Amino acid sequence: MAKDAAPKLLSGGNPQIAKGYGDAVVQSYIDAMPGWKQDVGRRIDALVTEAVPGVVKAVKWNSPFYGMEKDIWFLGFHCMTKYIKVAFFKGAQLSPLPPGASKQANVRYLDIYEGRPFDEAQFSDWVRQASALPGEKM
Repeated sequence: MAKDAAPKLLSGGNPQIAKGYGDAVVQSYIDAMPGWKQDVGRRIDALVTEAVPGVVKAVKWNSPFYGMEKDIWFLGFHCMTKYIKVAFFKGAQLSPLPPGASKQANVRYLDIYEGRPFDEAQFSDWVRQASALPGEKM
């Protein structure tokens, strides 16, 4: 990709990627993630893909989304200034609960910071649980 064609980074270093469906657009988002966040984004994507064969992917609102069918999502993530915020859209139904509370009753978050590994086995278990629940239409 030519340097002048690189995606713009929005606030918090979140890549501005045009809305689209499929793995290619999600990989474009991940490729544009700054610094350490790119490796974590690749790992999140790999873990979701391993845990849920046939997962549907998209980028909407400058964030990758994962679901079981088009426009019905169970997970998304977003680059913040100092961390990556993973949203489980029906996270209040997961066990154990993901640690981050939300103003939305059903949503739970996992915030991933540089240099602080996250529990990949627990993450994969949450992904499997979330994919089995009715997703969120967006």
